[in-house]
Amino acid sequence: MNDSKESRIDIPVNNLVITVGRQFGSGGRELGRKIADYLGIKYYDKELLSQAANDSGLSPEFVENNDERFPRFISSAMSFSMGYNNMSWYQSPTSISADSIYSAQSDVIRQLAAQGPCVIVGRSADYVLRDHPTVINIFVHAPAECCVDRIMGRSDIDSRAKAEKLRQRTNKLRANYYNFYTDKRWGDSTSYDLCFDTSLLSNDDIARIVAHYAALRFPHLGLKA
Repeated sequence: MNDSKESRIDIPVNNLVITVGRQFGSGGRELGRKIADYLGIKYYDKELLSQAANDSGLSPEFVENNDERFPRFISSAMSFSMGYNNMSWYQSPTSISADSIYSAQSDVIRQLAAQGPCVIVGRSADYVLRDHPTVINIFVHAPAECCVDRIMGRSDIDSRAKAEKLRQRTNKLRANYYNFYTDKRWGDSTSYDLCFDTSLLSNDDIARIVAHYAALRFPHLGLKA
């Protein structure tokens, strides 16, 4: 599903934007912040939610609970219809709200990209900014056991089995969301410019690699390689 009603916001061509797609537990947020700090640019993640809530007229709690979530009515309708009916006639409050959230977040992403160089984590930002000439899209992943370690280290989950279940569920939700709203595949290397296994290098090393890549790819920006 494409955002055919997207707002038209002119983004300065010199505004470098780095988007970060990530597996749950792979450290994408931490890496995104490290890249932003290394380059001295803005960083956005959860900030998108509060702004999207304001723009869509929905409660912040509702927006957060539906963040990067495949519209639930679609899943139910597909199960009910066994995939034989595209249900194009069907509209529900849930579907309208889900589209409102996506549309509001997309508008916020474009606005932030227009304000200045930045790093944006998740929310299919790579697709939303697909026409921006100076965007770098990266995807972050790690072996399951490393993701489980990180999940347990930052939450109150008391067993590896529970952490693994949460990892799988969250990745499925993110993949369904991304694949529904874009014409690309979540986690497919062809959808991104750079992919990193965060178990192999430190965030500092990866940030330096991304900065070097940006300097080589966009020499007119005057970045230090």
